[in-house]
Amino acid sequence: MEYVNEQDLYSYDFDQLGDTRAPLKQLAELGKDDLELARVVRLDRGLPLVVSPSGTYRAEPSNTLVKRMKTNALLRPAVGDWVALEHPEGHETSVIEAIVPRTSSFTRKDPGEETSEQVILANVDVVFVVTALGDEPVNIARLERKLVLAFESGARPIIVLTKGDRCDEVDDQLERVRTIAGDVPVIVTSALTGEGTRELHELVPPQTTAAMIGSSGVGKSTLINCLLGDERLATKEVRQSDDKGRHTTVAREIVHIPEGGILIDTPGMRAVALWRAEEGLAKTYPEISKAMEQCRFANCTHQSEPQCGVKDALESGQIDPDRFDRYIKLRQELDELNEKREEKRWAATESRPHGRGSQAHRIAKAKQNRRRHNKKYR
Repeated sequence: MEYVNEQDLYSYDFDQLGDTRAPLKQLAELGKDDLELARVVRLDRGLPLVVSPSGTYRAEPSNTLVKRMKTNALLRPAVGDWVALEHPEGHETSVIEAIVPRTSSFTRKDPGEETSEQVILANVDVVFVVTALGDEPVNIARLERKLVLAFESGARPIIVLTKGDRCDEVDDQLERVRTIAGDVPVIVTSALTGEGTRELHELVPPQTTAAMIGSSGVGKSTLINCLLGDERLATKEVRQSDDKGRHTTVAREIVHIPEGGILIDTPGMRAVALWRAEEGLAKTYPEISKAMEQCRFANCTHQSEPQCGVKDALESGQIDPDRFDRYIKLRQELDELNEKREEKRWAATESRPHGRGSQAHRIAKAKQNRRRHNKKYR
């Protein structure tokens, strides 16, 4: 196999990939300060592409990390991760020995698994939730779902409405989106006229990591090209039949914005299933969360219970009924997923009667602790 030098294919400056002070400190706390700090900058069908002070490499997880990944999907490297990197002598690739604890992570339910979590992005400061304007109204339900995920990630969400030049009712659509955005800023952009580009650039100053999430064809790559000032990312024209864009981005990848920070382009997500999103729900629907605090019962279903704060807010017009219906659907989705996770956990315990969490394990653990106590104080 012919060797391809990754530094010839991809050009990255490690100093532009973010503030390294906190990651270096965490690396020392992990006992890995003898290894090189690197950041995952691209995930495609090959091994993760990482950048360190010494260069750009393809890196594979260590055997120890691979074993841990089998039981914990969160340990899989994601774009934006800071990692401990080793360059074993005689080894064809570099090795990721550990992942530095994340400050934020954008996660969803793994589309290929019933009860598994998937990390999409890591250590992101700003998330641009992107949707396109056009002849059809903005899909508010889909936008709210992505806001839940963005809030849950720990990053700051910004709503970006692209293709403003293709919509005849921009003001109406903008007002519609603002009714559900709350305190989240909403920016209208146009790759054709350059509208909104400067605002986005100011939100990604040096040492800042931003990401764009959205469905296929909403114009993420085109917008990033505007920020970059060149046609680095491939784009395609929209279909004339339905005015929808076609999927272009095939990998998650970090790009550097001139005189700014870095931005992660992501493939359009066809499936955006929630995982754990209690905080995200509360921040996306603050008026509902506030009304729930007035409910008499902690487990109120907001149906027939007396002294229900949500019912009162609905009757007084403080909560929009359609918005509440969308909230209930997301709440039910989370509850169903929680039930499946619990069923899986119990099934694992039943199949391993002496495994961790079983009654036999708890009894054995108690006996062990008692023996240690008696030995210590004899």
